[in-house]
Amino acid sequence: MTNPFEAFFETDGDVFVGTAAARGPWSADHCHAGPVIGLIARAMERCQGSERLLTRLTVELIAPPPLAGLRVEARALRVGRTVAHVQATVSGIDDRVCATAVGMLIRPLDIGRPPTAPVVVRRTVDARPAPFPVTRTVHGLPCFSDHVQVLIPETQTTRPGPTTLWMKAPAIVAGETPSSFERLCPLADCGNGTSRNAEVDDYSFVNADLTIVRHRVSNAAWLGSAARSHWQPAGIGLAEAELFDEAGPLATVLQTLVVRPLIR
Repeated sequence: MTNPFEAFFETDGDVFVGTAAARGPWSADHCHAGPVIGLIARAMERCQGSERLLTRLTVELIAPPPLAGLRVEARALRVGRTVAHVQATVSGIDDRVCATAVGMLIRPLDIGRPPTAPVVVRRTVDARPAPFPVTRTVHGLPCFSDHVQVLIPETQTTRPGPTTLWMKAPAIVAGETPSSFERLCPLADCGNGTSRNAEVDDYSFVNADLTIVRHRVSNAAWLGSAARSHWQPAGIGLAEAELFDEAGPLATVLQTLVVRPLIR
């Protein structure tokens, strides 16, 4: 690929082959979960067409998804007049299941302007280019963090702790324009990393699942995240993030974390 920011996956028949952009930080041979979740959203939306909006997506991450190739299947569980429920499965080319997911799609209806809470408006013009907060990886190879563009608000740093940032990611699949939900997915799976409470040299903090609840559609190129992580003595954690664009909040993301100190 001539453009390093072009896409996370290329297609080979019904198989999605990961580019370097899809590589995760923990293994040279496995994908970052964010782009894979984008493939799940793509499959669910295609399963139900354009009459309903993907509103909630919950993914169980069962095994590391191989960079060498993935297949994604989605099917409807229940289709009502307003709400539809969809199930998806991600497998490697060896048919090993990597992830399962359920999604909820809602038929939109224009109800005018309902009452709403005040929102915090953030602007990209008030942020500066910066490297992705997690720069160190286990393998040292080009990966996800090298293929996304990042803006950090002037009041923020990339050190551990609660973090707000903007991110512009590659398309999910080469040659396709991502849907508004697909655009959210790479950023959605970054909350545990951007708001980590320590560096990857000292702890691993892999998420075992992810839930996105989207309440507004946005096709903005730059999307933001305000994330915070809670790590507990039992080795269980939670990362929570608000996703937004320059008009205000778009979605809320929750990740259950498995936190482990690294033995030297």
